[in-house]
Amino acid sequence: MRRRNVSGGDLDTLTAEPGAVPATPAPPRLQTEFTFRLPRGYVDGDGTVHRDGAMRLATARDELAPLIDVRVKQNPAYLSVVLLSLVVTRIGAVTTIRTDTIEQLFASDLAFLQDLYRRINAEGHTLAEVSCPNCDTTFDVDLAGGRPGE
Repeated sequence: MRRRNVSGGDLDTLTAEPGAVPATPAPPRLQTEFTFRLPRGYVDGDGTVHRDGAMRLATARDELAPLIDVRVKQNPAYLSVVLLSLVVTRIGAVTTIRTDTIEQLFASDLAFLQDLYRRINAEGHTLAEVSCPNCDTTFDVDLAGGRPGE
């Protein structure tokens, strides 16, 4: 809340030092990490299900590195597995994500992460337009799932 003097001017402005440059707001920060909730979840070796995770924006190096991977050269479909292992930073309590971690995901979770990767790296957001099958109303849904149940 700004303080006002009797003549209506801002006291905060009037009390600033002469010649001082007013503070400019900081530029908006680029969001580089996006949290998500897997549809089914990663099941670790102990049988624990991990659903909440995070993915960071991909760099040019992330996009190029898999191209020299022998597994990708032998099977181009493996590209997404290698790429996701580079940009997924955590799944539940698992913070070391390797290709075998991505390989063990259920197909629906792999498809979810592939779509999330495309959205945040190509489109810059995690929103998807959907429509209600009953009333045909269209609305945006955050695929990353901001709240439980989304």
